[in-house]
Amino acid sequence: MHLDLIDFTVDLPVDPRQAIGIPLALIGGVFLSLGAQFQHRGVNKVEANTVAVTGGLDPHQLLLLLRRPSWVIGTLMLGLAIVFQLSSLAFAPIIVVQPLGAVALVITAVVNARVTKTPVNRASKIAIAFCVGGIGLFVTVAAFFAVDKPVTDKNLVTILIVLGAVLLAFILAFALLHTKFKAIFYITGAGVLYGFVATLAKVIINRTQNGNFEWLTLCCVAGLLLAASLGAYFVQNAYSSGPPDLVIAGLTVIDPLVAVGIGIVVLGEIAQAPLWAGFAFALAGAIAICGVILLSRHHPQASVTVSE
Repeated sequence: MHLDLIDFTVDLPVDPRQAIGIPLALIGGVFLSLGAQFQHRGVNKVEANTVAVTGGLDPHQLLLLLRRPSWVIGTLMLGLAIVFQLSSLAFAPIIVVQPLGAVALVITAVVNARVTKTPVNRASKIAIAFCVGGIGLFVTVAAFFAVDKPVTDKNLVTILIVLGAVLLAFILAFALLHTKFKAIFYITGAGVLYGFVATLAKVIINRTQNGNFEWLTLCCVAGLLLAASLGAYFVQNAYSSGPPDLVIAGLTVIDPLVAVGIGIVVLGEIAQAPLWAGFAFALAGAIAICGVILLSRHHPQASVTVSE
């Protein structure tokens, strides 16, 4: 029995580099939360000083954002968040580090509570516990069984085709129905697109590390830039029609779901995991999603909004 336990421990495919990737992802989550707070403030300032428009921010308002110190600071923080996120992807599989972005939701709720001088209520504390518990379980299991694999040309073509269809769908929807869109559309769209951004970034890093940088990888870079640009525009519109908590809540659910889904289905990052690990992933994901939904409904800023 003792020897069996030793053999089981030795056979676990744990990559020590993940000890670097996970902290980097957590730091990125901190900058994501703070950046969202500052950008939201900048968007609100611009909207307060300009004529209200429907169907999203117009080019004039987008230019005015560049003059808002709060928005610029927020953008710089989001830039740092991206740097740390990309750095984490160089050390750990996407299925390990991407869900850690949900930490930003917890920080956002706490920061809003301090800014609005509203204590975190009991429902919010329960939701935060669900988020942390679900994420902790998910990452713990993933850290043992998720492994990096070289991305094949077939994998990359599949990802690019799906991304092309997604971009086309969102562009057509925005062109035809943008005057009717609410915050939830922009949040959903940004979450889906950022999920692809994280995946494409991981693909580019993976192929570069394996000396496989050619035309398909360049197509991947182009897709990443397109998805990131449209996603960023959607985020700014989401700030103009909803609180930062709602934006972060949506992003931290949809973004990881898309990225992790691609990591599992297309990249096969947990192909060698036992059956029980799959159930553990599902349970952890359900707990985290439940926590995010509860927090988005009961976060401190929502209480302030209702009272006002």
